[in-house]
Amino acid sequence: MESDQRKKGNVEDDFFTKYGERSRYKIEEVIGKGSCGVVCSAYDTLLGETVAIKKIDNIFENVSDATRILREIKLLRLLRHPDIVEIKHILLPPSMREFRDIYVVFELMDSDLHQVIKANDDLTLEHYQFFLYQLLRGLKYIHTANVFHRDLKPRNILANADCKLKICDFGLARVAFNDAHSAIFWTDYVAAKWYRAPELCGSFFAKVTPAIDIWSIGCIFAELLTEKPLFPWKNVVHQLDLMTDLLGTPAPEAIALIRNEKARRYLSSMRKKKPIPFSQKFPNADPLALRLLEKMIAFEPKDRPSAEEALSDPYFKNLAKVEREPSAQQITRMEFEFERRGTTKEDVRELIYREILEYHPNMLKEFLNGAEPTGFIYPSAVDHFKKQFDHLEEHYGEGTAAAPLERQRSSSLPR
Repeated sequence: MESDQRKKGNVEDDFFTKYGERSRYKIEEVIGKGSCGVVCSAYDTLLGETVAIKKIDNIFENVSDATRILREIKLLRLLRHPDIVEIKHILLPPSMREFRDIYVVFELMDSDLHQVIKANDDLTLEHYQFFLYQLLRGLKYIHTANVFHRDLKPRNILANADCKLKICDFGLARVAFNDAHSAIFWTDYVAAKWYRAPELCGSFFAKVTPAIDIWSIGCIFAELLTEKPLFPWKNVVHQLDLMTDLLGTPAPEAIALIRNEKARRYLSSMRKKKPIPFSQKFPNADPLALRLLEKMIAFEPKDRPSAEEALSDPYFKNLAKVEREPSAQQITRMEFEFERRGTTKEDVRELIYREILEYHPNMLKEFLNGAEPTGFIYPSAVDHFKKQFDHLEEHYGEGTAAAPLERQRSSSLPR
């Protein structure tokens, strides 16, 4: 009898060693909390490194929110690049048909660019150049995959103390397929307005192009230079005032293309403004940097450079290397077929589960062969993690071990 019990214990250990995840990650502390859940740091005993585990709970309460999560985890699986945050693993849910939460394992970063801007008043010209180079290099990869990020802002750019940046948060991103590239009208755009290109604010051009992300990167770069948002507008009229104060009044032919009648009339009746020289607005910046910035925040999308063109700018002469700036394979329509048809809650649940299986190759193989998933063969760690996350979340911000990571990790940068 005792021998049978020992044998059973060994078998269980084998299950968890081979398939399970319960003993792999040691939860450490809460490092962030938002509307979609809580993020904890954890130690990955298998790889010997610290990671971030994001718990996204009740994901199927709203189909559009669940679709956004599906879109993000799918894009981060397909877009593997040094300047894009990496999903390392997604924990296996206990049931394919009933799970409500998912636990996504990311590489752990020290901070984000918003915190870096706040905490560092001694950034050098080299910092600015290296930051912009990484952002454009990541953006080149994203755009060559035919993806528009649409929500680039300092908080969506993670940062390490070694000056490494990584683009994150692809929940609002979209894939533009070739046959629809010339007429895209994504109307659910709700991202941070200060970094939003004019054509996305009901003010300018109807056609959406990759230039929307170039504008955002330009605004972020300008904020790095001054430590203040470039266009902190409150409404469309205020936006137009701020933009024209810096860039001057658009040419009549540009105003004629504006589809928003009120904006068109407002700009037409506006007193003629001359552009402010960027050397006056950013007196301590590299002149080459300012020349590139001026192109990136041009009013008309057609006047902005592509990410690839920006990388070849003289500003990066001593830094850029084409072999370090790869292009991506274009994403196939099949991967995002769900975007073109109506999806139910159960459809999205199955698609998210299918994405999770990408990180569980043994189960994926059986799933593709038509086998019904069974939790007995592949034990889930989710119930074990849920208790730990709930406890840490309950005590988050009380000055205990669950204090935010960004208050503990240095956001100062090397010179």
